[in-house]
Amino acid sequence: MTDVPRERYRLPAFAQHVGIEVLEADERRVLGRIQVGPQHSNGSDRVHGGAIMSLADTLGAIGTVLNLPRGFATTTIESKTNFLAAGRGAELVGESLPLHIGRNTMVWQTTIRDGESRRVAVVTQTQLVLKLEPRPT
Repeated sequence: MTDVPRERYRLPAFAQHVGIEVLEADERRVLGRIQVGPQHSNGSDRVHGGAIMSLADTLGAIGTVLNLPRGFATTTIESKTNFLAAGRGAELVGESLPLHIGRNTMVWQTTIRDGESRRVAVVTQTQLVLKLEPRPT
């Protein structure tokens, strides 16, 4: 797997704020992580579900962006999370793989593992593919 130049995608400000790092990315796999800190806690010494979802949504969206034709954008239209275990440890690692890459939608499945390599969540999201309209001048 080769790293995709960052100019092919933009890490949103919220993802940066949460601490998401993209480790590897191409059209068929996106790998990323969050270094877990107290700001990610759910109040019970475990990782908040929102942090888990943020990682998954970001990685799936990046995978979609890397598959978009020029002049197109994307937005998440559906996302389903199965929480399997409480996240704990020093980091969360997510691996996002495409289930469907189509002209109108793309479906990505992201598996999130914690610092002990336990599967914490599986997230399946559907991304809508949108043709950008030229801006009026």
